[in-house]
Amino acid sequence: MTICWDDYGTEGVHDELISADGQPRPGARALASYLASLDDKALSERVSTAEQVIRMMGITFRVYGDDGGSLDRHWPYDLIPRILPLPEWRRIEEGLKQRVLALNLFIDDVYHDQRAFQDGIVPRELLATSKNFRPECMGVSPAHGVWAHICGSDLVRDRDGTVYVLEDNLRVPSGVSYMIENRKVTKRSFPELFRQARILPVNDYPMQLYSMLASVSPRPGDTPRIVVLTPGIYNSAYFEHSYLAQQMGVELATGADLYVDDEDMVQLQTIDGPRRVDVIYRRVDDLFLDPEAFRPDSMLGVPGLMRAWQAGNVSLVNAPGAGVADDKVIYTYVPALIRYYLDAEPILPNVPSYRCVYPGERDHVLANIDNLVVKAANESGGYGLLIGPHATDAERAAFAEAVRRDPRNYMAQPMLTLSTVPTIVGNRVAPRHVDLRPFILSGSRTDVTAGGLTRVALVEGSTVVNSSQGGGSKDTWVVDLSGEA
Repeated sequence: MTICWDDYGTEGVHDELISADGQPRPGARALASYLASLDDKALSERVSTAEQVIRMMGITFRVYGDDGGSLDRHWPYDLIPRILPLPEWRRIEEGLKQRVLALNLFIDDVYHDQRAFQDGIVPRELLATSKNFRPECMGVSPAHGVWAHICGSDLVRDRDGTVYVLEDNLRVPSGVSYMIENRKVTKRSFPELFRQARILPVNDYPMQLYSMLASVSPRPGDTPRIVVLTPGIYNSAYFEHSYLAQQMGVELATGADLYVDDEDMVQLQTIDGPRRVDVIYRRVDDLFLDPEAFRPDSMLGVPGLMRAWQAGNVSLVNAPGAGVADDKVIYTYVPALIRYYLDAEPILPNVPSYRCVYPGERDHVLANIDNLVVKAANESGGYGLLIGPHATDAERAAFAEAVRRDPRNYMAQPMLTLSTVPTIVGNRVAPRHVDLRPFILSGSRTDVTAGGLTRVALVEGSTVVNSSQGGGSKDTWVVDLSGEA
């Protein structure tokens, strides 16, 4: 398994570590040299170490089957990290802060004056047909005007090196615990490199998350009581729910552990009696949060929770209704929203997109569906997706019919050639496509994780990186170049 970069092919793609001439990119020289210096035995030992650490630490995720069942699997991790030079990362970081600010201004506008619709920035009919607009949120003003406190924006790099925002995840974004655990595994596998390179840390995320949650407490000045609300152990992201609660030192609760009292306060049932809750980091979807306000059959939420939130007695993170901007059709308007609310040009571009709700753009999509990626507006996890060049005639025909039947629910983008990172495949190293999910925390201030979660498509030629669809992950290094020769 000895690595020889002369045999590593990057033709036609942008590789994050190795340039087209076979040389390591800035920030990757130490890593590339170190990997090439390892013989088969040394590299195999590091792969085995990583696998043992993942099993020992119990890093898992849950996969659902077609039969309705589910099972836990060990987290799929690849040993070779993805590297971003610090100067490039600073530009990405500013672009993410700009984008999240505009998105929060838009969500707040949706539930108050709706100026963006009145001024024609976003067509009003998109709101009328939005699956994630919540009338129950009209007139509510969360602390600091923030609705999407935690955002996971997915970034991709095309073959020409341009970094694009692929989508924004504003409802219940997941994956940050795996980002932290990936770093721990990599440190155990490559301790020498961490002594040599200047790599920005990611282990401060739990404290940043706690500080953000505390900053939106309705009782400023007091030590807030914070809980993580989980659907329970059978949820695919339960490892993350329990991990973050433990790392922050707060309670992990299910809906059955909470209730709303006669004064519209949320109470946590403890062995010492009820205790008022100030902030709920909820990992439960909107429609299951409160059976009084949404689905009456929900067993996951808390009756009266929306009433307590509307009264300002508890903060919900992310706020209900934030998903109105987590819509792949609304996504196409984010550059216009940045110009409208911030009077600035977007730092990070969108992927060029076609909106099927408009007849001319829909006709283009239908005529070119074999060359496009078509997405349902509100799906996630790699579902509701057609990759035209890789689909069968029957799959393309079925998707075309779905677009004709409900054009509002679909948009399309050209097939990008996603960047690659060297990945261990059997007894060799080969390029595999990746994306990047940084996490942005917004409360009284805004913080961005140093890098984020790199997701990798482990199947050759695939661009589907979601773990639910067979993808894996890598550690992401933001490297300070000031000490590199």
